[in-house]
Amino acid sequence: MQKRLMEKIEKIETEALGELYQQDFLLSWRHSEAALRAVLQTAEALRTLRGEGTASRVFDNGLAVSLFRDNSTRTRFSFAGAANLLGLAVQDLDETRSQIAHGETVRETATMISFLAEVVGIRDDIFLGAGHEYMSEVGAALEEGYREGVLPQRTTVVNLQCDRDHPTQSLADLAHLIEQFGGVEQLRGKKIAMTWAYSPSYGKPLSVPQGVIGLLSRFGMQVSLAYPPGYNLIPEIEELAANNAVESGGAFTRHDSMAEAFENADIVYPKSWAPYAVMQRRTELLTQQDTAGLKALEDDCLENNRAHLDWECNADLMSHTRNALYMHCLPADISGVSCAHGEVSAEVFEQHRLATYREAGWKPYVIAAMILLSRVRDPRATLEQLATAGRPRVR
Repeated sequence: MQKRLMEKIEKIETEALGELYQQDFLLSWRHSEAALRAVLQTAEALRTLRGEGTASRVFDNGLAVSLFRDNSTRTRFSFAGAANLLGLAVQDLDETRSQIAHGETVRETATMISFLAEVVGIRDDIFLGAGHEYMSEVGAALEEGYREGVLPQRTTVVNLQCDRDHPTQSLADLAHLIEQFGGVEQLRGKKIAMTWAYSPSYGKPLSVPQGVIGLLSRFGMQVSLAYPPGYNLIPEIEELAANNAVESGGAFTRHDSMAEAFENADIVYPKSWAPYAVMQRRTELLTQQDTAGLKALEDDCLENNRAHLDWECNADLMSHTRNALYMHCLPADISGVSCAHGEVSAEVFEQHRLATYREAGWKPYVIAAMILLSRVRDPRATLEQLATAGRPRVR
């Protein structure tokens, strides 16, 4: 068993480790392919370590601070699990119970919570054009604090979802695909349909589909993005995916038909999101605290959604794929189960339900890998020490 674990650890590429050490992980497309491979390889090694019952507490003490400005189940518990896996204690920052309500600045908050913190995980996906900027401002404050000797370490910021990207989700998705298809090189030429799907709810972030097309287009895949007219993503990120596809030898196409995108697909990812223009307007109204305007926008958006009830992943559409793997970040809007009409039929979701759970199961290891690679200079040596010590996780 230890030989298998050592083989996993030895696969971790050292080429880009310096790119990750003492650095924030905010946008997947800001990191090299080698760095992304290192994250995935480290996640696999950590999963193997725990699976074999070996303790993986790299830290003897320290905090992992979480700040969630939106609701979360999977990512919240994945972050807590990842921190605990490495030996860190989790402390949630509740802004309503902090001095932020009294005017405390972002830079001050970032510094005050980081004296003994190794990592700060942030979800800030509500305001378009603000989430990534907030995380960057926190990172800049931590950089200054460390440079000026205020902080004893350069605390890492991990993006747990912003308005642009959801890197812990997309990398977990990629890890799942690698496992399902037998290696990253086996993904080359595979077709994934990243499509909008109907939902009876309003204002779902753009970051999941943007993260998926921004990441998978780098690995030679044929990425088909489909949405009804007017439901486009941030234009720059669609363009980024197109450029990635050219560089990787893959393909990136846009469609206004779910059926067209599903044709001969190897993977399908039907997921609702709010149109880019709607999210822009929503951000303006939220900033202005315009309750009446928000209600009117929601009513208009839901009415627009209802014009596309047929954008549902169902057995008929799946029959036109290559026995495609169904993926979703969860929770899915399931027709006849969680809502009358939704993103996916109950039949299709139930058929793939356990696979989506396995997909989600990669996220804590991806987050743990991001933390480890940012905090430890030689992660391979650290993991080898843990494997050699063989201290049982349960005593």
